Amino acid sequence: MARAASAPSTRKARLKEREITIVDAATLPWRPAGKEGLALQVVRENPQRGHFLGNVGFEAMARSGLHQHQGVATSYFARGGLTDYSGSARLGDVGINFKGSTHDAIAYEPALLVSRLEGPVTYPEGVEPLHGLHVGATHGAVENPAPDVAPEINVPVAGVVANDTGVVGFRRKTVFDYAGTGDPHRMLQWLIRPGSVTPRVRATALTECWVYAGDLLVNGQAAHANCYVIIEPGTEFGLASRFGALVFAWLEGCPAPVESPVPGLFGY
Repeated sequence: MARAASAPSTRKARLKEREITIVDAATLPWRPAGKEGLALQVVRENPQRGHFLGNVGFEAMARSGLHQHQGVATSYFARGGLTDYSGSARLGDVGINFKGSTHDAIAYEPALLVSRLEGPVTYPEGVEPLHGLHVGATHGAVENPAPDVAPEINVPVAGVVANDTGVVGFRRKTVFDYAGTGDPHRMLQWLIRPGSVTPRVRATALTECWVYAGDLLVNGQAAHANCYVIIEPGTEFGLASRFGALVFAWLEGCPAPVESPVPGLFGY
């Protein structure tokens, strides 16, 4: 994993700069997931907690196998789609799974997902051999706790209304506000006009981005399309774009203002 380069003038600045990591996913190897047709490009993982950030690939006719989510999972469909018993998620959708979501998904065409998992996954003993599609997955008892509730919400991002943020050149789509999960998290998309700059803020919790298109500058460091940005809690940062960008962001808490309040930027 490559970290963003910097040339700070003080030790304090060096420490802060090292709390921002920029990863070009195109440079990451594809890791087989232990089941035919499934593979991962891992940006960040924690098998003990079942946390994952990165790209997930399905070949045509590949299946996830029956599993139950024990935490929130969000996936943007950058290519193809997946189908389970409740229907299909397609190109341009964000699929959202909740704790207790229980399903088996199949790709009828090749699919590429930009995924963030915030909890482990359980596969039923004796039904599905354990594999590595979901980091930290385990075998255990599986029973759908809410059979009348669909296992996911599929959000067509193009249809979500973009709101002004109070920062010139930045508009925000709130894709998922985590209502009902008990977590103060947000998944957003920013639509950024060329030449736009935000005031500086401080991350109060883990903040992560995936650049869908264009160029994003984070403290002056460039992230282009298919780059991930990880901003650690406590880090001061500012965002900008020279030529415009579309960016997805996951925030586990609302950043605190350093220069001026910008609550509209983060959807809190």
